[in-house]
Amino acid sequence: MFLIIVVVIVAILLLAAILAYNGLIRRRNQIENAWSQIDVQLKRRLDLIPNLVETVKGYAAHERETLEAVIAARNAAIEAPDTPAGQEGANDMLSGALRKLFALSEAYPDLKANQNFLALQEELTATEGRVAYSRQFYNDSVLDYNNKLEQFPTVFFARVMKFERREYFQAEESARTAPTVEF
Repeated sequence: MFLIIVVVIVAILLLAAILAYNGLIRRRNQIENAWSQIDVQLKRRLDLIPNLVETVKGYAAHERETLEAVIAARNAAIEAPDTPAGQEGANDMLSGALRKLFALSEAYPDLKANQNFLALQEELTATEGRVAYSRQFYNDSVLDYNNKLEQFPTVFFARVMKFERREYFQAEESARTAPTVEF
């Protein structure tokens, strides 16, 4: 009888360990998927910027400093480490540079009326919305994973299996407002 009780207890502990491990793996993979969705949207935004800069160049050739700031910010975003912390600063700098670029449309009525500029501006605005949604999904996934790491009985298995907390994607204070797009 004692042997049966020991076998049942070991089986329950083994089942709990398997369920905890599989749950953590599923949540960790969800975080990686969420991060890749952010990456896709950030790359989409980076791909739109050269076309926007070229469109603006034709109308605002003497606004070289603004255009160079956008290009420098884009290059910094491309080179930024592929981590939430690494991407935060680079993308905040890029958002600020884009705000200045969009502000140029007020000084150049012909630019404001250019269909290419308007289409690119609309695409960037839509992409900003996708980035925000992707960041939210990522942070929700991190929350779910980090909660699971701290819940009983997973907390014991997670430590043994060396699962670690993940960091949230947080914007710097200056980036807490969306870029203003004015027509």
